[in-house]
Amino acid sequence: MALWGGRFSESPADSVFALSRSVQFDWRLAPYDIVSSIAHLEVLESSGLLSKADCAKIRSALTILFSEVTSGKFLPKPEDEDVHSALERGLTEKIGAFGSAIRAGRSRNDQVTTDLKLYLIDNMLAISTAVLHLQESLLSKSLEYVDAIAPGFTHLQHAQPVSFGHELAKHAVSLERDLSRISDWMVRTSTSPLGSGALSGSSLPISPESTAKRLGFDSVAQNSIDAVSDRDYVAEALFIIAMIGLHLSRIGEEWSIWSTTEFGWAQLDDAYSTGSSIMPQKKNPDVAELARGKAGRFIGNLTALLTVLKGLPFAYNRDLQEDKEALFDSVENILLLLAPVAGMVATTKFNREKMRAAAPLGFTLATEIADYLVRKGVNFAQAHEAAGQCVQIAEARNCDLHELSENELQSAHLQLAGDLIKILNVEGAIAARATSNGTAPKSVVMQIAKLRSNAALTAKWVETASQKFIGTMTL
Repeated sequence: MALWGGRFSESPADSVFALSRSVQFDWRLAPYDIVSSIAHLEVLESSGLLSKADCAKIRSALTILFSEVTSGKFLPKPEDEDVHSALERGLTEKIGAFGSAIRAGRSRNDQVTTDLKLYLIDNMLAISTAVLHLQESLLSKSLEYVDAIAPGFTHLQHAQPVSFGHELAKHAVSLERDLSRISDWMVRTSTSPLGSGALSGSSLPISPESTAKRLGFDSVAQNSIDAVSDRDYVAEALFIIAMIGLHLSRIGEEWSIWSTTEFGWAQLDDAYSTGSSIMPQKKNPDVAELARGKAGRFIGNLTALLTVLKGLPFAYNRDLQEDKEALFDSVENILLLLAPVAGMVATTKFNREKMRAAAPLGFTLATEIADYLVRKGVNFAQAHEAAGQCVQIAEARNCDLHELSENELQSAHLQLAGDLIKILNVEGAIAARATSNGTAPKSVVMQIAKLRSNAALTAKWVETASQKFIGTMTL
């Protein structure tokens, strides 16, 4: 049923209806629409606009409708334009035309953005929980391999030896930033648009503050015109999801590289791999590759919405219908992706021997020579030059740095004494980097402990926010 049309003498052309119809994707908002309708019903009752008896009748019908929607018993029909018209049809089928009385004091403009905020809060909290699970998988794996030695890379070239646990933990840090972004997003998103009407508020004695409280929002939107046209919270959510997707893509890239025959560092679990239809020997890192691939999808959805929003005038415009498909796609795909990536991380086994053997290759201990000279009072520029000469000598001899003789070392700089050879090894290089953010195992263990402590606080915040939200979903 259409929620408009009093001044029209004929229905929209079939092609226009097909273009305008959104119920095929905005049906996801149905439970949230019913919850916001019940909150709105309460202010209609408290203001005296509807009697207690009438409100009780409508509330009972909405409660039954909510159950039918969540169970799949009630579904939209081809003639329904959007989620709002479909639900009003369901309501009036139960109690007659009187069900439309709930429309007083609100518009689809403030209704849809309220529903969308409720949907997003629910799902961003679910995303937070899934990110926390992946973060813990990474931290557990980091702790398991904190004493494993591997080459660290810059520019995909061997740089310095590192604790492999340190290498893994870097991903947990990026996810911590993602969780922080969601928390910040919640602060800005927790404003209720309901009561803004089409754009100018309502002349009826409704209370936006009451509906805001009932729905779990922290406050009421400051400006009704902005409230119905604001989709900053959607764009921000899409950006956060795109950043999570980018971080998952980087995980996927590394897992793909590490599992190659050339590296041979990572052995993926069968449950998180696939085979080939023609090559029996293949074990493909499909989860890692899909993590990489879906990042483009998340970035594309963000770009699509920003392009829609960039030139919208005044208050609500129908262009805003285009916010939902991009959003629903990103939300559902990030939730689809996070669990298998966490599983892939948790079940991967790494080859300590191969990583350890690769750690000194590419003269990764050169910086140790420079640092040794600095500790002897040599200017770092001179120390850097001397270390570079040691690399030249080792290259000419086709040997590693620790294999140079004392005479060869001193040909590069007189203060390179024989005691350097005793400490010129990957274990010493890693242990020496014991700053709070460094790669020494004892430092990495403390980093993991701090990340877990922060994750526990985040998990508590998610639990509290979820309980607050679940309360709004109680009819």
